[in-house]
Amino acid sequence: MVKRARLIYNPTSGREEGKRRLADILQRLDAGGIETTTRATEGEGDAISSAGEAIDNGYDIIIAAGGDGTLNEVINGMAAKAHRPPLGIIPLGTTNDFARALGIPRQWEEACDLIVRQQTMPIDVGQANDKYFINIAGGGSLTELTYEVPSKLKTLMGQLAYYVKGLEKVARLAPTELHFNIEGHGQFSGEFMLFLVTNSNSVGGFEKLAPDAVINDGLLDILMMKKCNLAEFLRIATLALRGEHLNDPHIVHLQSKRIEVTSPDYVQLNLDGELGGTLPTVFQVLPSHLHIFADPTGTSSYR
Repeated sequence: MVKRARLIYNPTSGREEGKRRLADILQRLDAGGIETTTRATEGEGDAISSAGEAIDNGYDIIIAAGGDGTLNEVINGMAAKAHRPPLGIIPLGTTNDFARALGIPRQWEEACDLIVRQQTMPIDVGQANDKYFINIAGGGSLTELTYEVPSKLKTLMGQLAYYVKGLEKVARLAPTELHFNIEGHGQFSGEFMLFLVTNSNSVGGFEKLAPDAVINDGLLDILMMKKCNLAEFLRIATLALRGEHLNDPHIVHLQSKRIEVTSPDYVQLNLDGELGGTLPTVFQVLPSHLHIFADPTGTSSYR
């Protein structure tokens, strides 16, 4: 039986790879019995409305082709719906943290074949007030980095754009007064460099930042970095590359279903690399809220 899919793609993702590969992607999906129509995003919020409309119009499958920003918008268009068809991911962005965490292949051909095989796995979705995230939420001065990198710079320079901007940011890193109320763990207050609420173990290219995070365990992982100087910050970042940062005294790591964060300061939120509002915010997990095409045996790999 032929399935109807709506493919939502960002034409500027990953140095415009999606635009170049579109005809090939459609041909491969069609050969696999998936009749696919497309919608190119033209601006902020387009993928949210496109995903919602596709569900309302009875599509059997939604496919997000792009980076984590495109995926986040598609998730936000799907998560509030009562009926949520399975989601396919074709990772074409500069950063594809969530695809990496799920082992979805980086090669578009293999990603298409994964959708054609129609095997799905349930995944949790994070909610931050009235918005949703699939991979990570965060706050604090360093988390502003990802949405400060202009899209044209990302297209031209790829991952290097983040490092260029990051070097500027680290030099003026400053702590923020934050108050946490974490279900099952009580309250924490103090000055923090940043906090991260993660749904998977792959964040910002750091594949071991939240090593205990599991995408469908019904829990969110929270990491809080206490006030530290630049030298300490760089040392912790180096440890994080190896997944050895959780025992550092500057790091608090907990798991919970519900986390409330407030601050007397103006603190912007980062949801999957995009601007996601400001504090105060209640973060909570929606267990097994979506089904994603993936290899349940774990034999596929992101490379």
